Amino acid sequence: MYHGRSTGKGPSTPTQIYQQPPRLLIVHIALPSWAHICSNLCEALQNFFCLACSLMGPSRMSLFSLYMVQNQHECILPFVQVKGNFARLQACISELRTLQKEGCFRPHSTSLQLAVEDGLQQFKQYTRHVATGAALSYTSLEITVLTSQPGKEVAKQLEEGLKDTDLVRVRRLQVVEITEGVLECMDSVSPVEEPSSDESSVLGTDIDLQTIDNDVVSMEIFFKAWLHNSGTDQEHIHLLLPSRCFSNISRTGDDSMCLKCDLQERLLSPSLLPGTADGSLRMDDPKGDFSTLYQMASQSSASCYKLRVIKALNSSGICESLTYGLPFILRPTSCWQLDWDELETNQQHFHALCHSLLKRQWLLLAKGEPLSGGHSLRTPASTFYVIVPSRSPTLLVKAVATRELLLPSPFPPLPEDPTDVSLKTVERVLDSLELEPTYNPLQAWSHLYSHLSNTLTKLQGRIQPSLESRALRKHPCKAGQLQTNRVRATVAPLPMTPTPGRAPKMPAASKPSSEVFWPSKGEEYPSGP
Repeated sequence: MYHGRSTGKGPSTPTQIYQQPPRLLIVHIALPSWAHICSNLCEALQNFFCLACSLMGPSRMSLFSLYMVQNQHECILPFVQVKGNFARLQACISELRTLQKEGCFRPHSTSLQLAVEDGLQQFKQYTRHVATGAALSYTSLEITVLTSQPGKEVAKQLEEGLKDTDLVRVRRLQVVEITEGVLECMDSVSPVEEPSSDESSVLGTDIDLQTIDNDVVSMEIFFKAWLHNSGTDQEHIHLLLPSRCFSNISRTGDDSMCLKCDLQERLLSPSLLPGTADGSLRMDDPKGDFSTLYQMASQSSASCYKLRVIKALNSSGICESLTYGLPFILRPTSCWQLDWDELETNQQHFHALCHSLLKRQWLLLAKGEPLSGGHSLRTPASTFYVIVPSRSPTLLVKAVATRELLLPSPFPPLPEDPTDVSLKTVERVLDSLELEPTYNPLQAWSHLYSHLSNTLTKLQGRIQPSLESRALRKHPCKAGQLQTNRVRATVAPLPMTPTPGRAPKMPAASKPSSEVFWPSKGEEYPSGP
């Protein structure tokens, strides 16, 4: 996890949040499966990159490249920076849509292996050619293979084919099998379902195996996991509980039980997206909000941010009007610097805490302990949080108001006897409503993706002509070379055998960046008011 500090006045914010590693996506889907998967995959990629390219603040994704493997390996998009390159990503998705969907062929057994080697070689050469300062952030690569074939067979094929390949620069190699099942009941809202023992295994060369359904929602959720802070260099939060009644537990110097946790966002802040709120005002991020806690946890390099539990509350003992800001999730840490015994003990204690809170129907009230910033005569303001257990091994944390923040709000008692006419009128209105047992956000569409796509397309449409005209003024004799230089791949792909009857394709980046990308035909939008 990258740790940075700001020197300006006001709330402390990191100069750069943890940035996900460069990613190579290899689409390994043969005919005729491609005809059933293409539309869902392209729509999921479109939706994901609308978000990734629109998020304000430091970029969460660095480099991205995409290969297609059918009868041969083909570089659809060489490594590009994600932020600021929405047009090139659009062109890449458009090219995926145009690939052959019917017919049959005999795929080369080494095509997938060559795609991995080619992508790794391009990444190595890219990092050698970029500026030295930027190259330090791109030391390892994550490779994801999306396949329609049995995942275990593909993983074994890669394990055998890459046994003599230098994979030191590969941080993670993942095989994701796309099943033909369709998500019939969208009742899960977790970013990525924890795979069961039958669905996931780690093979000899650390190839992770996972399965996802062939539908837009499942693929979209899988890609969104790339936006999470998944750094494992250090735990994010120390949750401190009084340990007078405990024994054989991890303790700190002040005789507290210490649970080492990682933070995870529950949802994206709308204030980070254009058109939903002014990013400079941060409507959901007042001073002292939990977002600040997340930033401080990200910047703490010498010591972890601490949440000290001071009281227990009944589960019904908190008014929802007193909580504010975005909630975050605490999980047992997966920091690689801790030894296995400490990781296991920490996880067991975390799970025991969740079980005990559920059994007692308790919440926890905790106080944030700001990091010491040297010798200061001023006492920093404290923030309080309520910690809510769940039936998964996680704790939900929400900022809660303090005395200083409260405004007077009269709450007179509700009259006991409304008039019969009004009561019957309102009850008829309520009876006409459809009653759902729970709210499912996966079934609620705000049309944010289409809004972001149109915004990005218009924005880059205005920027690109000005850049080209500026370049023409500086180098009028090289006008014909402008477009070629802008889209040239970093390195040439490995040699491949041309397929009879099919002309070689250029990478999608060679298409004009002003190409407009529209939603798929299956997506319907209601007309405006």
